[in-house]
Amino acid sequence: MNDHEWLAERFEENRSRLRAVAYRMLGSLSEADDAVQEAWLRLSRTGGDEVQNLGGWLTTVVGRVCLDQLRMRKARREDSLEVHVPEPVVSRPDTVDPEQEALLADSVGLALLVVLETLTPAERLAFVLHDMFAVPFDEVAPLVDRTPAAARQLASRARRRVQGAPAPDTDLERQREVVDAFLAASRGGDFEGLLAVLDPDVVLRADAGGAPDGLSKLVRGARAVVEQALTFSRFAAFARPALVNGAPGLVTAQGGQPLAVMGFTLAHGKIIEINILADLARLSRLDLSILDD
Repeated sequence: MNDHEWLAERFEENRSRLRAVAYRMLGSLSEADDAVQEAWLRLSRTGGDEVQNLGGWLTTVVGRVCLDQLRMRKARREDSLEVHVPEPVVSRPDTVDPEQEALLADSVGLALLVVLETLTPAERLAFVLHDMFAVPFDEVAPLVDRTPAAARQLASRARRRVQGAPAPDTDLERQREVVDAFLAASRGGDFEGLLAVLDPDVVLRADAGGAPDGLSKLVRGARAVVEQALTFSRFAAFARPALVNGAPGLVTAQGGQPLAVMGFTLAHGKIIEINILADLARLSRLDLSILDD
């Protein structure tokens, strides 16, 4: 085995961890894969001869690449009021494959990714690297041009934001029952049935990307969400169950064309959050073939 092959083998040993870091940082599988590929390119250029801890070095490289990406993204969105839903990880309704399990460790649901989207790039980096991947603040600090103490404060602010969100239910069977009830009520135009499964303060986010105005929206409150659900009830007939970031969700497709992925967050047996990705360009990047019979 030559040096390049040895280096490639070591890199592959770290790939799943690096992809998990990048997905938490960027909320996008395609962008996460790009960040991991950039880390490989940088490693292959340097050769890694002087790297003492390859896993740690690669993690900080991916973190730096993702931080730059987040800063560019923030600059593009500063004047935008568009609703943004992270790209989900979609699995068959009965199982998550081993590669996806690495991505979804620590219960990385869509609701958590949405909260991470509200952080500054530096806060997100400090929280993800330290709290989720145990990277010491001494190593986080240079990435954000801060002292270790200041990096600790960034992570602390992020942690308060994350911990302020409701703790989601973990009983998958019960969650599936509630999502199935939501789907049945949507198909039947059952106003009261929909109200029965929604928390009074439920939030719905629909991200249709560059579609015409009105398709992307943020809706708050059970009655407003019910009205929204009834508006799109004609599409409910084409919905099929799936796991969305490890939790019961729905994928809507018609004629082989994916129209939307819906992720649900439940607390105390009620739906508290519905995140819908209906951006056709971003949907096209998701591998939904695993749902085919």
